[in-house]
Amino acid sequence: MTTRTIQPDSMTPEETYRLLSGVVVPRPIAWVASRSGDGVMNLAPFSCFTFVSNAPPMIGINVGRKGAALKDTGNNIHETGEFVVHIADETLIEPVHHSAAEHPPHVDEAGLLQLDTIPSLHVRVPRLMAPPIALECELHAATAYGETGSEFIVGTVRAFHVREDLLTDGKIDTALLAPIARLGGPLYAGLGPITRMTPVGQTPKATLPSSADIGKATS
Repeated sequence: MTTRTIQPDSMTPEETYRLLSGVVVPRPIAWVASRSGDGVMNLAPFSCFTFVSNAPPMIGINVGRKGAALKDTGNNIHETGEFVVHIADETLIEPVHHSAAEHPPHVDEAGLLQLDTIPSLHVRVPRLMAPPIALECELHAATAYGETGSEFIVGTVRAFHVREDLLTDGKIDTALLAPIARLGGPLYAGLGPITRMTPVGQTPKATLPSSADIGKATS
């Protein structure tokens, strides 16, 4: 089997995106609700999504642009400093996919897709009722990368909302959650077979010592 070498400097941003989105798979989907300063709700999926800190809990999403302008999600987060990340299950593939359609800023995608919402506890952005998990977030930082101006937006999680049956000893039952993942193009996937391995011992997670703690230790 031969290997084809592709030089990035010979590719357009669109060609590079198509290639990368088929290489980095499967990707978890952050179904992000935000709200403009005028109170218009926006809903969109983002599959460049991860967590970046556990103390405090922080998650990160990559938000691109529509031409030279930030997408509505990016504009709203910069304007209000708040958003809600939902984890959708397999029953919600269709609304997740259709919420990716581009609409003018005055269109409420949650209303358009007939998705019920409920007030959040710490942010003014409502959260969706249907997804099994929702994370209320406040903007921590936004950093632009590359020539397209995409921003990696990091939010601090103020509240976790998790469907009760998914939790066992503080852990999520991933099989019961049945999350959806994004592949290249308009392709999605479920978990498929799950392989359980013997746990590997690791050092317990802990916070770094503060300057006050260091001072005490050296005195």
